[in-house]
Amino acid sequence: MDTGWSGTPASTPTTTLWRPTGPAELALVEASGRRAWPPRLPDQPIFYPVLNEDYAIRIARDWNVPASGVGYVTRFEVDTAFLARYPVQQAGGRTILELWVPAEELPEFNRHIVGRIEVVHEFRPTP
Repeated sequence: MDTGWSGTPASTPTTTLWRPTGPAELALVEASGRRAWPPRLPDQPIFYPVLNEDYAIRIARDWNVPASGVGYVTRFEVDTAFLARYPVQQAGGRTILELWVPAEELPEFNRHIVGRIEVVHEFRPTP
């Protein structure tokens, strides 16, 4: 049986999450073999994946592009049972939903990623 990165059986129910990211963070994800998110910086106490693609697109396009020149949307699967420890946070409107993972819990969170982190959208400045 394929057990993936964390020893989690491939048949384990998973939840799809998205994360808008810039080029620096994406380079670190790629360095992990697209299996893990990098540790947070000292001024980043929370890792926040989002629960819907449209919200991730808005952040990547409207925030990452002006801040870094390019914005990416990633998609990845996480063991659903593990995610139960993180209540859904409504960060604005009813579709602006995030999980708030404390920085110190990110290594454990990474162990519950099933499969690889995929880039599904790329945004650059429009001419």
